[in-house]
Parts: sequence; C-alpha cells; structure tokens
Amino acid sequence: MIEKAKEAPASRSALLDVLTRKPAERRPMWFMRQAGRYLPEYRAVREKAGSFLDLCYNPELAAEVTVQPLRRYDLDAAILFADILVVPHAMGLPLRFAEGEGPVLGTVRSMEDLGKLRPVAGTHEVTQVCRTVGLTRSHLSPHHALIGFCGAPWTVASYMVGGGSSDRVMAKVAAYQRQPWFCALIDRLVTESIDYLSAQADAGAQAVQIFDSWAGDLVGSELEDFVLAPLAQIVAGLRKRHPTLPIIVFARGIGMAQRRAAAIPGANAIGVETEFELADLPKDVVVQGNLDPVALLAGEKVVDAEVRRICRSVDRQRHIFNLGHGIRLGTDPAVVGAVVES
Repeated sequence: MIEKAKEAPASRSALLDVLTRKPAERRPMWFMRQAGRYLPEYRAVREKAGSFLDLCYNPELAAEVTVQPLRRYDLDAAILFADILVVPHAMGLPLRFAEGEGPVLGTVRSMEDLGKLRPVAGTHEVTQVCRTVGLTRSHLSPHHALIGFCGAPWTVASYMVGGGSSDRVMAKVAAYQRQPWFCALIDRLVTESIDYLSAQADAGAQAVQIFDSWAGDLVGSELEDFVLAPLAQIVAGLRKRHPTLPIIVFARGIGMAQRRAAAIPGANAIGVETEFELADLPKDVVVQGNLDPVALLAGEKVVDAEVRRICRSVDRQRHIFNLGHGIRLGTDPAVVGAVVES
C-alpha cells in the first residue's frame, strides 16, 4: 500500500527527499496529467480561458489548474500546467489546437525550415510559462514540490515533422535515413530544451521531468542516437547550470532499454511505463510509476489490487508512485481519490 503520514511535515517534501536519496516520511505520489479534463473544476477554468493555448499562456489561470489536484487529493507534487509543444511554438512555429483533433503545428522538413527557427530564451511563450511557475510556487505549501517539464527531442521533433499529427512515420523515416536536417533538428531541440528547463528552474521549479512519450517508436541505434543520447545531453547541460536540481527522465515504451535510461549520468530517477516491471530495474535506481491509467477505468477494487502489487515490488525509499502515462479522459475523480487513499 502507499504509506502516508497523517500529516506531511511542514517543511519537508517527500518527493524531493526520495529524488535526492534522503529518508522520506512516506512514499511520494503524483500523477501525470493530474490537472485536466477529468476534473470539473478544470473544465470550468478551461471554458473561462477560451482556448487551450490561452489557458497555457495565462499565468493566473494556468497556476490555478496546476494546484487544483492538490486541493482535492493528498499528493506530494504539482506539475506545471503547460504543453510539450511550447518549445516549437516559442521557436516560431505556428500552433493551434483544433477541437477534437489535437495540435496543428507548423512543420520543419529541411535545413531551410530549421534556419528560420528562433531561440526560445526570452520569448513571450517561455516568459508566460515561467510566470506560471512563480505564481504556482506562491500557492504551494512547503511539503508540496513543483515539477517543471519539457518534451524530449525525439517526441517534439516527431510533432514538428508531422505537423502536430500523432502519425510519426515521416519522422521515423528521417531518423532511419539520418537526414542531416533531422539530426540538426534533434541537436537544436537539445539546446532549446536545456534553456527552457533552466528558465523554469530559475523561476522556481524544484524538479523537472523530461517526457519522451514516443521513445518506444525507435529501437537499436536509432533509439540510442535520437532518444537516449539527447536525453543524456539535456541532463548534462542542465546539471551544469543547476547542479542540485532533481531530474526525472521518462522514456516511455522502451522496455528493457530502461536499464540504459537508468544509467544516464546525472539523472535522479526514471519514469517507467505500465508494461515494465519495476522490480526488473537495478535496486539502486529511483523509479517512478507505473499504475496503468486504464486500471482507473476498471473500478476501485481493481485499482486497490494494482496499487498493492506495485508497492510490494519496490522499496518506498526509492519509489515515486505514479501512472505509467497520463490520466485518461473519462476517469472518475473518485477513483483517483481511492488510489491516493489506498
């Protein structure tokens, strides 16, 4: 079960303790997409904002939805409300979210396209996100950590090549062919991601997570060159600027290659997808995960059994309880509450 003290210590964060390998009072927990459409209070703010992007770039409203889950649930962290496509948007690509269709993003498919992109530092988009970080921190108790994030180069590049589409075939072909413009795009995203995460840390983020949601698309040398190596480069670059900032790497879907992700120098923890057994990772690695988000749709009895199974598989001093991916639309908030209280 998830061990929780009756009241979290006033000046300690269980999440930060586990990430920095200090004794934690309890097994920390937070959920990917814990702020979102499954919550009625989120939907009310989203309607007030007018559009998804307007919500992302409105610091007052974005801070509000960031902290909403912590008012409802006994969680240990808030994760910044933003989107993984902030970086390409800040680089100058047009972006909109079509109702019911997802993101529609400008494309990069040549060296000429790449040359038109601007640095993210100091842009309106990054400035607004960082204002959200600062406002959110002012709303949080000391025992609640604030997590910043960015999308990883492979995942973000796949959207930039595909125009926002979830069909990543065009990006995979460019990766297999080692197209010079695609390799240069990955390198550029490493640089911009370091700047973006560093700005979040400067604004008050206490830990960061790098999301490579589509990492499982690639295998072999492509996985090494376009997923693992860029993740390692971001961690190294960020570590130079913020030596003590905890960094979580989430390379979803890479299976046994999670052992290689766990070996990235400077990373404090790895997030693990549902399909991988936490017990199969080295015992000296801090792991995050990995309840199946679909289990939340199956009812409280299923959830309780799954929570207990996961918690039995890994020592609480090196485990951050989370999902294997984000909370799904249609999830009953009461079932999420049952996980927290398990």
